[in-house]
Amino acid sequence: MTALLEVTDLSRTYEVRRGSWPFGKVATLHAVDGVSFELQAGRTLGLVGESGCGKTTTAKLVLGLVPVTGGQVRIAGESLPAGGTAAWRALRRRMQMVYQDPLGALDRRLSVGRQVMEPLAIHGLGGTEAERREKARAMMDAVGLAGHHFDRFPHELSGGQRQRIVLARALMLDPQLLVCDEPISALDVSIQAQVVNLLLALQQRLGLAYLFISHDLRMVRQVSHEVAVMYLGCIVEQGDPDRLFSAPAHPYTQALVSAIPTHARQKKRRLVLPGEPPNPVDRPAGCAFHPRCRHAVARCRVETPALRALADGRLAACHLAEQIAASAT
Repeated sequence: MTALLEVTDLSRTYEVRRGSWPFGKVATLHAVDGVSFELQAGRTLGLVGESGCGKTTTAKLVLGLVPVTGGQVRIAGESLPAGGTAAWRALRRRMQMVYQDPLGALDRRLSVGRQVMEPLAIHGLGGTEAERREKARAMMDAVGLAGHHFDRFPHELSGGQRQRIVLARALMLDPQLLVCDEPISALDVSIQAQVVNLLLALQQRLGLAYLFISHDLRMVRQVSHEVAVMYLGCIVEQGDPDRLFSAPAHPYTQALVSAIPTHARQKKRRLVLPGEPPNPVDRPAGCAFHPRCRHAVARCRVETPALRALADGRLAACHLAEQIAASAT
């Protein structure tokens, strides 16, 4: 079966000047470096990692919001055209974005009902004004908002209600894929579960695929069918969430999992990584993670590990993946 979303060797580089102009040298920053994954209809891929690891850039590349330096993005077998073209606009209807800050994603000058209708007007769909209004009201009802919210403005709604409006607007074009970039991080904890439950219900009803980006590993484990861990622009581990969280095969994943809060009474050992992630302009030789890795051996300092399949089916980019996973069980 053809995957709904196929990402192959995706990369994005930027030329940056080091030092004061005009004397500084130009260097290459690898924001995303050879990322590959597939996503089937009706399933969720969770994308996790520290800030600056390339998650959001990957999302923008998938949507065509940022030009691709290398690699390919395919939607239902069709290559993503260059952003801004008529072909891109036609394909873009099949994938939509749900942003982190719902207030920032909405126009404060327009009623929320008008903004839910807007995608139909932009793409010349939905028939008459009355028909567009009717579909917008039906979509707002589908995400749990009452009819009296239609003529309100963003500042008159709560954070959870605003995120429901953003979700309703994203669904107006009947997309197959939603890219959710930290969709609950700006919400109160009491509201986060409601929005996540809504996303799960919509996925089951509409067969949506989600690329779900989040720092909240507990939430990612709950909603994802598969999880990919990014570090310095690369995927370092990918696979079934239960295996990945119970017995991580990459030391970076180990550190992330150890930081998840737990209700267990016994004291949990947290692995604190030394230092900060390296500058993407000055990537370390060999494994990019080795300066922060407690398992690093001489090979790690000179040989870059490939993302390879392990016996349990997941992927890991670590020379010592089998030993690390075994030690975690």
